[in-house]
Amino acid sequence: MAAGRDRLESLGAGFGTGASVLVALVLFVQPVTAQPGGTSTTLRYGSGLLDVPTATVLPHLTIAATYSGFGLSRHGTRSFDRSSGGRDRRGRTTQWLSDGSVAIGLFDRLEAGATLQHFADARNGGSLVGGFGRLSLLPGSLERFHLAVGARYVTSPSFDDSGPGRFQPNRLGYPDARVVGDPPGRREFQGNLSPYVVATAGLPGLDRVPFEYDLTLSAGWGGGLFSAGSDLGFYGEASTGGLFAGSALHVALGGAAGMSVMAEFNGFDANAGVRFDFGGIQVSAFSLGMNHDGSSGFRSRKFGLAASVAVCTGELGLCRRRSDAPADTVTLPAPPPDTVIVERAAEEGGAGATPTTLCLSTGESVRVWVTAAGDTLVGSGHVSLDALGPGVVLAGTYAEGRDWFEDGEAIGLAGRSYRRSGPLGPADCGGIERVGRHDGVPLFAVRGADLPFDLVYVPVRPGIWARYENDLK
Repeated sequence: MAAGRDRLESLGAGFGTGASVLVALVLFVQPVTAQPGGTSTTLRYGSGLLDVPTATVLPHLTIAATYSGFGLSRHGTRSFDRSSGGRDRRGRTTQWLSDGSVAIGLFDRLEAGATLQHFADARNGGSLVGGFGRLSLLPGSLERFHLAVGARYVTSPSFDDSGPGRFQPNRLGYPDARVVGDPPGRREFQGNLSPYVVATAGLPGLDRVPFEYDLTLSAGWGGGLFSAGSDLGFYGEASTGGLFAGSALHVALGGAAGMSVMAEFNGFDANAGVRFDFGGIQVSAFSLGMNHDGSSGFRSRKFGLAASVAVCTGELGLCRRRSDAPADTVTLPAPPPDTVIVERAAEEGGAGATPTTLCLSTGESVRVWVTAAGDTLVGSGHVSLDALGPGVVLAGTYAEGRDWFEDGEAIGLAGRSYRRSGPLGPADCGGIERVGRHDGVPLFAVRGADLPFDLVYVPVRPGIWARYENDLK
């Protein structure tokens, strides 16, 4: 009874601390404009970092398949010996442990999948199979803050069907006969089901940095494998009681390529890795247990590799690295020094010119004057843009002249595909807001619209816009 009470108190304390972290994130991290990283997957449980989940889910009908493996060197490993009904000890063994998983996103709200761990026969513990799922709890308009609940489930090792239900899966995903549900003199070890709650916040890169990047921070609390075994010396020298946290720095490498540098603590292990994304195909190198001293297989450093493929069925191809800003009203950066921004109209009657309002790709409207000859005049002095020279242009980045626009290719946003529809024309800056970016060109949608958007507006040149419709509409 005392052990059970201690366990409940420990879980309660862990949950209270985790809840405090989540509340702090909600209060102090606000939705901001940034470019989130691509679709990244954990080693064996769907999207996330390495072993730590994030609160984001895969976009609707996005399918991600992952293989991962790492080397493990152990000394004096215990194994179950059915003939003697006991355990024996082996010498030092070196293994390459492999895991596989597949996950799918549904309705931009739910992610579910299956995992297969440690491909082995029954004498060596058998293969461990399981499933996982995660539900996003916040509206899609908060694209820079996410909150989710989820769970992981893994079957127990079999060891040739001896001692059914006694052995438990562990955090490294391979059978070990020392990990049992009722260790002598220790708290119950329950590793089959691992529920959790997690929050993720996104921070934008600084404008003055010469490359595109952003940062994601995640923190949460979980039961099961996030906390079980904290009192077993060979299993974990320190435990946070289920609290976990992680971060990733996402850097754009040009085009669809990107790189993510990840660091995390899963409740027991400090892990780190680097992942390269080549337009939906990812390769990773990582190190597990960087905080350990090598005194056991669990408490040692391990190195491994992973590869994954993400298919966006809505785009009928591999998922390109997302480069989306949130669907919130953005704070526009100041234009560069050689950019003309007209803040107030010139007085009426200037050289017979007609006043016109242009909606720029920055989201701002400017007043210009157009002469009968087609010249564009700016400023109170009605200066021609042509007279100012080619180095001075209206603010913004536009699609005109880019191959994908000129060739009529589809564009992707939030896992959906959009194609150009209708003639080019003006747009009202007051009725649209920035929701993403494609190849450096900002994308807009109707202000306040919910995901998925029916229409996306693309700036072609100052004052001229193209409409793109959702292919699935």
